[in-house]
Amino acid sequence: MYKILEAEELTTNIYKMVVEAKRTAEACMPGQFVIVRTDENSERIPLTICDYDREKGTVTIVLQTVGASTYKMANLKAGDSFHDFVGPLGRPSELTAESDEALRSKKILFVAGGVGTAPVYPQVKWLKEHGVDADVIVGAKTKDLLILEKEMEEVAGNLYVTTDDGSYGRSGMVTQTIKDLVTEEGKHYDICVAIGPMIMMKFVCKMTEELEIPTIVSLNPIMVDGTGMCGACRVTVGDEVKFACVDGPEFDGHKVHFDEAMKRQQIYKTEEGRAYLAAKEGDTHHGGCGNCN
Repeated sequence: MYKILEAEELTTNIYKMVVEAKRTAEACMPGQFVIVRTDENSERIPLTICDYDREKGTVTIVLQTVGASTYKMANLKAGDSFHDFVGPLGRPSELTAESDEALRSKKILFVAGGVGTAPVYPQVKWLKEHGVDADVIVGAKTKDLLILEKEMEEVAGNLYVTTDDGSYGRSGMVTQTIKDLVTEEGKHYDICVAIGPMIMMKFVCKMTEELEIPTIVSLNPIMVDGTGMCGACRVTVGDEVKFACVDGPEFDGHKVHFDEAMKRQQIYKTEEGRAYLAAKEGDTHHGGCGNCN
């Protein structure tokens, strides 16, 4: 059992929990995720790691209630426990593989949308600890839906907050802020990392391609099983078939076929749709086992 040490509601339907998970805390890196179950009969939920403390042996997760399983999870309190807390899974952020000298020579921009702020935070924090100040754009529909603003302020070189309705920070989509920073304010970026809803990442990549900024996206929003067995996170990157949970979750955003991936997500939601995809994709439907049952 994995004890929940802290639990709080960040905003409507978005919750943060600090979990006692020593082995995961010792091994995890920014960009990776865990699979969580509330009890032995519950659904497996993949959640990106928001933060970790190796000395205390804790891992912080952020979850949004989107169904029965996450609703049940959100109702757990400090002192309760998760039945399973498996990780770290997935590949760490590409930035963690570079030398400090190489990182310090780059101008890095992060773009976070909604709950995507949670997996952006540990990457920006890790860079800060290695002497690199990255610019961060955090976007939300309204001020009330912003999360982790204070935490992000402490680790970002420059933080730009934007709301779709203009209720706080800059007004408009994150794409407009990217364009303004580069074309109006003279900013230069060597790389952009975008994490958030699929539709947001799609349009961020359209903008950064126009501005000639290499871009990494994290496809954690399309993961279901988290092991490559279910085939849910199958995505085409360039001319190759990849699976977000085992090959990623990070990919070259300018090569991801977002429209195909989003359409596939909708089809996958029904039992009939899953059967259709399994029949259509054959042996390539799964990433882990390579076979359809």
